[in-house]
Amino acid sequence: MATRKLGPLYIGLGGHVVAIDRATGAEIWRTKLRSSSFVTIAVEPDAIYAGASGELFCVDPATGAIRWRNRLKGLGLSVVAFGAASSVSTTAAAVAAQTAAMASST
Repeated sequence: MATRKLGPLYIGLGGHVVAIDRATGAEIWRTKLRSSSFVTIAVEPDAIYAGASGELFCVDPATGAIRWRNRLKGLGLSVVAFGAASSVSTTAAAVAAQTAAMASST
């Protein structure tokens, strides 16, 4: 039985999207998006979509290069939520953002 080789693990953290080698834990690349603590991501086979401070980015999964960005003018600086397959990472980021906001207000 052949084993399936998994590609990199992509995470959003501290205003960056980071690609991590699943076998070794080594960082493959890191791309700074904004000065933001919360980055949500949706991973597709040919693109990574990332949200940071109300802005949407398209990142190349092989190189980490930003292909395009959309400032989503007039929509504020909230957490960008993605639907479907990325809902787990989006929910976790939204909960973390809400917890941090509540902690800083006390």
